[in-house]
Amino acid sequence: MNDKYFLDTNVFVYSFDPNFSNKQYVAQNLIRNALTGHGCISYQVVQEFFNVVTRKFKTPLSMKDCKIYLNDVLAPLCEIFPSIEFYSYALQIKERWQYSLYDSLIVTAALQSDCTILYSEDMQHGQVINYLTITNPFLDLS
Repeated sequence: MNDKYFLDTNVFVYSFDPNFSNKQYVAQNLIRNALTGHGCISYQVVQEFFNVVTRKFKTPLSMKDCKIYLNDVLAPLCEIFPSIEFYSYALQIKERWQYSLYDSLIVTAALQSDCTILYSEDMQHGQVINYLTITNPFLDLS
């Protein structure tokens, strides 16, 4: 895992989900390794993560825990913030690769971060976009 990688929101969500212990283990390892300088995220991952953990978890994260996680994990990994050029490129990705707008924003952020791997459960495993390979880190887990 020497290449720089981008983590999609589902990796962070699984890191908190004990109902999927195999996925939780993989997710926690990816995040831990990302924090050593190997991975990154965008503003969108932060937004989506907080939406899930505060609204969709059976026991939502408290605001205190959200702030701690933001400062300790998400902020150090967050490299990409939007601009008009960012949105324009995301629209090109959407048109060319037929991803949803939100997935196109994730792909754009990964490309603008110079990542070679995008870890996501939600996109086509093995697809290569420019120099970026989409990889489902949970594919072999049951």
